[in-house]
Amino acid sequence: MKFWFRLALISSCVWSAWAQPATPAQASPAPTTDQAPPPQSALDAALFYQLLMGELNVRSGSPGSGFSIILDAARKTRDPALFQRAVDLALQSRSGESALQAAQAWKSALPGSTEANRYILQILLALNRVDEAGKALSVSIRDLPEAEQNAAIASVPRIFVRVQDKKTAADTVEKALATALKQSSTAAAAWTTVGRMRREAGQLALAVEATRQGRAADASAPGPLILALSLASAAPTEITPLLAQAMQDAVQPELRLGYARHLIGQSQQAQALQQLARLNAEHPSFADGWLVHGLLLQETGQLAEAEQKLRQHVTLAQTSQDNEVQSRLSEALLALAQMAQRQGQLNQAEQWLAQVPPDTDPIKLASRRADLLTQQGRQDEARQVLAQIKTNNAEQATRKTLVQSMWLRENKLADQAYNLLKQAMAEQPQNTDLMSEMAMVSEKLKRFDEMESVLRELMKRKPEDPHAFNALGYSLADRNVRLDEARQLITQALKLAPEDAYIQDSLGWVAYRQGQYAEALKILQAAFKARPDAEIAAHLGEVLWIMGQRQEAGTVWREGLLLKADNDTLVETMKRFQFKP
Repeated sequence: MKFWFRLALISSCVWSAWAQPATPAQASPAPTTDQAPPPQSALDAALFYQLLMGELNVRSGSPGSGFSIILDAARKTRDPALFQRAVDLALQSRSGESALQAAQAWKSALPGSTEANRYILQILLALNRVDEAGKALSVSIRDLPEAEQNAAIASVPRIFVRVQDKKTAADTVEKALATALKQSSTAAAAWTTVGRMRREAGQLALAVEATRQGRAADASAPGPLILALSLASAAPTEITPLLAQAMQDAVQPELRLGYARHLIGQSQQAQALQQLARLNAEHPSFADGWLVHGLLLQETGQLAEAEQKLRQHVTLAQTSQDNEVQSRLSEALLALAQMAQRQGQLNQAEQWLAQVPPDTDPIKLASRRADLLTQQGRQDEARQVLAQIKTNNAEQATRKTLVQSMWLRENKLADQAYNLLKQAMAEQPQNTDLMSEMAMVSEKLKRFDEMESVLRELMKRKPEDPHAFNALGYSLADRNVRLDEARQLITQALKLAPEDAYIQDSLGWVAYRQGQYAEALKILQAAFKARPDAEIAAHLGEVLWIMGQRQEAGTVWREGLLLKADNDTLVETMKRFQFKP
């Protein structure tokens, strides 16, 4: 099926549609009695002359005259190609009213033409006559073959995307789809489209209700579930039970993966792992399921299982003909290299990196290679790898600066990172990514006033971003100063991201600094369970140690070492308490 609501076609001259291809003269075989006579062309001399004059007018700079001549010819012949040519000419002349006139004449001459309906709809929307467009939409859907209606309904939000008044657009579409909403064959698609329109209009309650109606109309239809996933973060209370119930049944692998990603975003890693395990079992050839499963297992410290899942993804991706699947191969290989490196398997890490496709993001690949070289004690080579990254635009140049700074910061060269960032920020003083990195570098250098100034500027620029609030609150708590203010900042960060385990860690740490050990222990245990991390392990272990639970503290610290043996906070904490693992 042609693209459903195309606005205009780049046509050759109309008369070429009537002409026969030029071929050398050949002797024609004698006609046989069972051959049908060739169809007679409507292109007589008068029509040919009319079309010729119309096109000559267009080419000589009089598109209005050419349009009138060709539209007249279309009316006389009732030929759809000529009607379409007339519409095209009007659109090329930026005359929406003339284009609408031609399209309506087309519909009048050929009432069954779905193509004329589609042109009328698009032109009405271009003219911002939304109510009339709704009526045209209703007619267009009705006149389509039943097998094509659901696809057409699903494309409606794209057609109405330029309408400025989103609420009016949503009202118009729901009214236009009134019949489709009641028919069992189209109800799920229609409710999904209505829900998408309501979502774009900011009418979340109506979007949620449309999702429910779509599910009720056809529980097996994927559209309502896709819509539900798009609403899950904005309306978790209403949508989460619907999704959880839907996922008890068999669903398309992409939908279960989307649900797992939603759970990850909500810091519900355990539930996400359950969904991913089921996805792997039900769809073992679905490569992306293995990739996300492996990456989540890696993040939660289950490295042996993570390697198994990622190896399976690599096997599937390397044999897949799907370009999108192959494009994600590098992500699995980089993760495998990182895990091998952290386990001291440096040769294996190099082998994984050698398999990374050449079109991989050069900054990600260089960062991973530099990290491996650093662990091998080859710091100069690591710096050279990062310095030699080739960038093609300002965004890549900024990312290169950031990975260089992070490497310098982590390798106790924060003063050099500071100078690098200063130079970059002289050219991009408003870049918030550079500002965030500068705050971290400033803290390393104990330039606390400068760090605080940068973070407070970030709070003004990005008041909905929790990280600046958390960073300053944690820094105050870690230095054991202005603890009430630190708690306020961290609490604000937690309001913006209530499921973030790192912010929970900060809250636990400030509670510990305030001497509220029981509260600190409860918060830190929950944070470490949600996201096993070496720094959270350092804090949790310290609280346990101070509370006299030294054996439990040692267990936690050992787990932290398995996650990241060179974490500065963890190493310093164990040294301070003279703990030898």
